[in-house]
Amino acid sequence: MLKRYDAQKENIISAGIDIGTSTTKLVISRFSLMNMAGGTHMPRIEIIEKEVLYRSPIYRTPLLTASSIDIQAVERLVREEYITAGIEPADIKTGAVIITGETATKHNAEEMVHSLSDHAGDFLVATAGPDLEGIIAAKGSGAYELSKRTGKTVANIDIGGGTANAAVYRSGRLCGTCTLHIGGRLIEFSDGKIISISPPVQQILRLWGADLERGDSRNHPIIGKLTDYMAEVIGRMLRKDLHREDLPLLLGHDPNWTEEIDYIMFSGGISECLYHFENAESSPAQYDDIGKMLAQSLRNCRELAAFKWVEPDETVRATVLGAGTQTTEISGATIHAEGHELPIRNLPVYQIRFDNNLEKGLHQITEAVKKAVEIYDPQQEGQNFALYLTALPYLGFRDIQELSSVLLKSLQAKPMPEQPLVVVLESDHAKVLGQTIKVQETKQSIVCIDQIKVEHGDYIDIGHLLQTNVVPVVTKTLTFHR
Repeated sequence: MLKRYDAQKENIISAGIDIGTSTTKLVISRFSLMNMAGGTHMPRIEIIEKEVLYRSPIYRTPLLTASSIDIQAVERLVREEYITAGIEPADIKTGAVIITGETATKHNAEEMVHSLSDHAGDFLVATAGPDLEGIIAAKGSGAYELSKRTGKTVANIDIGGGTANAAVYRSGRLCGTCTLHIGGRLIEFSDGKIISISPPVQQILRLWGADLERGDSRNHPIIGKLTDYMAEVIGRMLRKDLHREDLPLLLGHDPNWTEEIDYIMFSGGISECLYHFENAESSPAQYDDIGKMLAQSLRNCRELAAFKWVEPDETVRATVLGAGTQTTEISGATIHAEGHELPIRNLPVYQIRFDNNLEKGLHQITEAVKKAVEIYDPQQEGQNFALYLTALPYLGFRDIQELSSVLLKSLQAKPMPEQPLVVVLESDHAKVLGQTIKVQETKQSIVCIDQIKVEHGDYIDIGHLLQTNVVPVVTKTLTFHR
């Protein structure tokens, strides 16, 4: 944790590690942090400069079996990359280990991230589910920033080895997400022959009454038909017009945005096949799968040609760059925080916008808690999260009481309702809201902080209470905006 009252300027080193379905990569960065407040004012630490120091080659993700990650091989790879970059694990003050795509479903995925974070520095540890992965990739690709800059609705489609994760943003606000079983490794080859066909693809082939088996030639004509079909399904997904026969390729919920999409952007390994940003030397991993054919199908697809395409800032590295940084803020001085609950680390943030309408906001709360559980705790293991209440109207005493009551009721939607209720506010209501919740339910543990700006997909650390009755809040979010 950054010391608040020492040096006016400090450099910290950050690492991002992304272990995906097909590839594993690492990025080392340096951030310059400075106290931008005057000597008599409350500290306000900001990142004033950022620099990527080192990008690793892109490696094939080491697996022991189809359902198991080779933890030792991944740790060895990271150790060797640290040596190449000239850094020690002790140098790393922040960053992220993210397991994405099909790799997140491996039986030892959680063991992998905990083991790696123990050896590789002080990390945020997250096994990204498909929605979260799409959100992180949209920040790394530049789609989020483009939507903010232009006010347009931008869909980022991050396609890797196993999944296509779409996240839609308008004016910097997350509109919705959708994930499809579409990716390069759904059919794999060796020596010109098919060696694996994923279950969703097998289901589509059965629906078509088509014959494709292990041992068949990689030039079998049905494969081109399949990748063309996958591209069309992405087009229909973007229009929220999936057909019944497309459903075997849907992973989780339907597209859930209401806006019409203006721009589309592709990131992930398949977009590297489209744009070729990487040098050949930086990618020792060789792919023997349908990735290149899928990229060609995307390029030729009439469904997708109707959208305006925008080139991404990053292709295969979008997720690792989207995940690996931190900024530090100080909460407002009027907060409610129970000291025995602090510090709290690695809380994902779920945003609820009130749009200056109390009734509208109150109606959203319980459903928002359910959605937050779906995104951040899909296995119902009790991963806590923070609710970020933004664009609140003027609140009188009765309004605060009603808001407190609805927040308390919404906790029943969590697998572990007894966890601390963590509320983050933009506006200066934290102390009165926290105290009111405590009066209504004395046993409920509460951390309520304000004057903080965060977003969907951010993770926060909340530090110990300082003497000035504020808390340091570390927001882990995207740094590499253009």
